[in-house]
Amino acid sequence: MAISRAKKTEKVKLLTKELEASTTAIIGTFAKLTVAQDFELRKVVREAGGKYRVLKNKLAAISSEGTKVESALKGLKGVSAVAFTSGDPVALAKGFSKWVGDNAEFQFKLGIVDGKLLTVEDVKALATMPGKEELFAKLLFLINSPAQRLATVLNATGRDLAVVLGQGVEKEKFAGAAEVAA
Repeated sequence: MAISRAKKTEKVKLLTKELEASTTAIIGTFAKLTVAQDFELRKVVREAGGKYRVLKNKLAAISSEGTKVESALKGLKGVSAVAFTSGDPVALAKGFSKWVGDNAEFQFKLGIVDGKLLTVEDVKALATMPGKEELFAKLLFLINSPAQRLATVLNATGRDLAVVLGQGVEKEKFAGAAEVAA
């Protein structure tokens, strides 16, 4: 069934608006997916902070003009779908890769992150990287670690002195010094 020109224009405007804010896109083919699988894929992409759209190749090329994902959506062939986000590209790639591992019907075509085209292998490598939250946690640990060690060393001096004095009092090592002073 053919789509009217007005519907095509509306779809192009909607997709253009969504793609303008996007920095990351993962394109694949969804041939032979069941409705349940498609629903599950959309759920995975939403959980990763992205959006998922089935594309008409020509409309996708027109919609992507002037966006960061333009080079990935030009010249698509065959049945195509795109998952895109302006958030963490690693989270999207991880969710997508995990789902694709369980559903072999979906095949990656390519990806793009901040204007750089990614091959299928690059998308899979992106999925193995740590996410932003994990990187931030590691960075904060590395920043905090020297200060924590310094505080431990500074506290150790006073604590060690108190332990030595406590042991001296227990063994009555200071009793002779108190008698001599008196």
